[in-house]
Amino acid sequence: MSMAWYLILAGVIFSIGAVVVLVRRSAVISLMGVELMLNSANLALVTFARIHADVAGQIMAFFVMVVAAAEVVVGLAIIVSIFRARATTGVDDNNLLKN
Repeated sequence: MSMAWYLILAGVIFSIGAVVVLVRRSAVISLMGVELMLNSANLALVTFARIHADVAGQIMAFFVMVVAAAEVVVGLAIIVSIFRARATTGVDDNNLLKN
């Protein structure tokens, strides 16, 4: 199978994630969209590493996975905290800078 197919798949997954982030109003669903975008970046990094016969892309993909895991933990903690205070996870309903 050609490496171009992997890059096309990465582009499609990234596009789906971007649409989810832009369209959905739930913070949890938006985090899922961000995760899709990070996974597509990982797929592209590993594909380029395979094309160039270098390990650097795979190492970068590993670091992206570590950052994504930390992002999920912190993001979900913030969402749970906001939900407890305001009883909603909608991103339009929360304006924390308001007095």
